[in-house]
Amino acid sequence: MSFLLPFLAAFFLLTFVQKFLQTAERLPEWHQRIRVGRFAAFGFLLVDVVTDSEKIAPPVFFGLLILVAIPAYLLKEEVPNARLLFWMIVPLGVVFLIDNLAEYWTPRFYENYHTIFQTAKSIVFVLSFVLAVIAHNQQRELNKQRQKLAQEEENNRVLEAKKLDLEYQVAERTAEITKQKEELQQALEHLKATQEQLIQSEKLAGLGELTAGIAHEIQNPLNFVNNFSEVSVELLDELKAERTKAKEKRDEELENEILEDIFQNLEKINYHGKRASSIVTGMLQHSRASTGKKESINLNTLADEYLRLSYHGLRAKDKSFNAKMNTFFDESLPKVNIIPQDFGRVLLNLINNAFYAVQARSSTHPENYVPTVTVSTEQIGQTIVISVTDNGTGIPEELKSKIFQPFFTTKPTGQGTGLGLSLAYDIVTKGHGGTIELESIEGKGTTFKITLPDPS
Repeated sequence: MSFLLPFLAAFFLLTFVQKFLQTAERLPEWHQRIRVGRFAAFGFLLVDVVTDSEKIAPPVFFGLLILVAIPAYLLKEEVPNARLLFWMIVPLGVVFLIDNLAEYWTPRFYENYHTIFQTAKSIVFVLSFVLAVIAHNQQRELNKQRQKLAQEEENNRVLEAKKLDLEYQVAERTAEITKQKEELQQALEHLKATQEQLIQSEKLAGLGELTAGIAHEIQNPLNFVNNFSEVSVELLDELKAERTKAKEKRDEELENEILEDIFQNLEKINYHGKRASSIVTGMLQHSRASTGKKESINLNTLADEYLRLSYHGLRAKDKSFNAKMNTFFDESLPKVNIIPQDFGRVLLNLINNAFYAVQARSSTHPENYVPTVTVSTEQIGQTIVISVTDNGTGIPEELKSKIFQPFFTTKPTGQGTGLGLSLAYDIVTKGHGGTIELESIEGKGTTFKITLPDPS
């Protein structure tokens, strides 16, 4: 049974080739032929063993090798290691063919070189085994690479799907954010428009109070002008009547007295006319739109004018209101470079609030209470300080931090926009590089202190 071992090797090789080349998927017809060949070879081998002829095994062995070699040859381009498998089978078949021919055709030669033939067959077996192991390892490595590549492709597919999903989510979120942005932009524009209307309302409210103050302040000199004008007309009528008398009946001393009185009246008319003119000129200058240009201004005069105008403006709305006004002005105070219109609004806001606070407290009729508003100026070191103090209702501690915030007001609804102190804060800090501070005790009073850089 010299062919038993090679026959078994060929039989095993059939199974190896089927799995290695995956003939069931790639060559289904040859896969079926190999299965049939394997069963047929097993039957022939059984007959050869039973008959002990050893004539059936060799051709069946070579048939099995051919059956294995053909699929390897057919798949040499499709399967990377099929060519290696083919060249593993061919030497095995050639060596065994030569051995078989030599054994039957030249038995004496074969007998003399039997060892060489056996060695050659052993070498071919070992070589075939090594090639099979190499092919198997290469195929396994190739399968790993294919699996890795397939995994990478799957990962890439998953990533691509996630990427598309993220892109969709980003696009959806971008559209949502864009919509929100447009809505916020519209809301902001609406808020700006509302804010501008409120600021304009605040300015108009201040202008109304200022106008009332100007009207009341200018009324006194106009009353004097009117009164002295009427008296002067009467004196002129009296003088005219005296002049119509005969010369011997005229009282020259009376005429001189009348002329002296008329002269004094004209001086007083001129004085109060100039006083009214200066009030109108000054207040128009202070109330006109801001040019943003700083001017050298006497701060004491500006503060005094706005104190009186604010008081008379409040009196024009409430005739029953009375308050004491104190001024403590530093007469040595240098002129200050400020924007008169803007800084006038600051003073008007602070003084208006002070009068509002004392009016609110006086409405509760406290005993021995005298509503008082005090405006003072002084130079402290390298700064100039303007203070507006009242003994009104004061501000609660929890509200002090909000007092300069836009739209915040302690006044009842409809009586304040909440922009006066906010505008004052911006004008002082941003427009003039100064500071504005609040000191207040609830139920006792409030002081607003403005600090400006020394102009020198």
